[in-house]
Amino acid sequence: MNEVLISKEEMQTMLKSVFLKYSFTEQQADTLSRIHTESTLDGISSHGINRIPVFIDYVRRGLINIEAIPEKIAEMGSMERWDGNLGSGVLNAITATERTISLAKNHGMGLVALRNTNHWMRGGTYGWQAANQDCIAIMFTNTTPNMPAWGGKHNRIGNNPLVIAIPRKEGHIVLDMAMSQYSFGKMENLLLKNETLPFNGGWDSHDQLSKNPKDIIDSGRSIPVGYWKGSALSMILDMLATLLSAGNSTFKIGQKGSETAISQVFLCIDPSVFSDKELQEELINEIIAYTKDVDPMKKGGATFYPGERTLAVRTKNRKEGMKVSSKIWNEILALAR
Repeated sequence: MNEVLISKEEMQTMLKSVFLKYSFTEQQADTLSRIHTESTLDGISSHGINRIPVFIDYVRRGLINIEAIPEKIAEMGSMERWDGNLGSGVLNAITATERTISLAKNHGMGLVALRNTNHWMRGGTYGWQAANQDCIAIMFTNTTPNMPAWGGKHNRIGNNPLVIAIPRKEGHIVLDMAMSQYSFGKMENLLLKNETLPFNGGWDSHDQLSKNPKDIIDSGRSIPVGYWKGSALSMILDMLATLLSAGNSTFKIGQKGSETAISQVFLCIDPSVFSDKELQEELINEIIAYTKDVDPMKKGGATFYPGERTLAVRTKNRKEGMKVSSKIWNEILALAR
């Protein structure tokens, strides 16, 4: 894959011009360009720069309402339901996360269930957002059906990303994982690089497990992580997101023809209510140290806590610039004209 080296400042400026062209406000354009750039800076191009053409296509088709404002529709103590009114998934998720953090600061724990929103891009963004404000976070979303339930042939469940974040002085712990072995964004990124998957990621059109991202993208059938376990967890997350938000299930989303009007849950906990912050840090570091104190399977290998490599990639890309697909970058330039 041909690549170009782009600085953080250059990317953010270019993306802002794209969002302004498509009638987002100055503030919205600032936020969207920052979030997509930060995802790319952290090495998640699949849900950063690479998603821009798809995002703009959704705007053009009216699937994303750029004038939408999320609104609270129900509340009970530290729990609330919100409606995203089909606005930008990123902007809605930032609002929901901020509200959840506020509820957690006031009550010790807060929950916002959000319906009728759109793709939140990199889910980890909101885990980092919460951890940066010293909150533990558990967040998840449902999606269009893009995996067969274990034992079935046809797509009936979503890859339903799950985010869990824990604040930590030496570097936050942030788990960001889909229920599929690989997200479709990750597979599209590998396809751009003409690379194969290290492990089977789904089925091809002949019902054979494959490491070829193109075969899996063409078939539209990814494999659940942990096989039957990932299948069950996907179903549970879909149920929770749908029930708590009173929104659309993966079944209903699949009937729309495009991945829109999805349901999400944002849960935050303020650990400071326990007034033993130093002990909390010690316990987390104890687990990390114990996990790392092993002989590597391969020479030069190591174990990592969730989010550790993200911090390393972020530091490297800030210094050296981000490698971006020439094809994608040219598409971005065309959108800005």
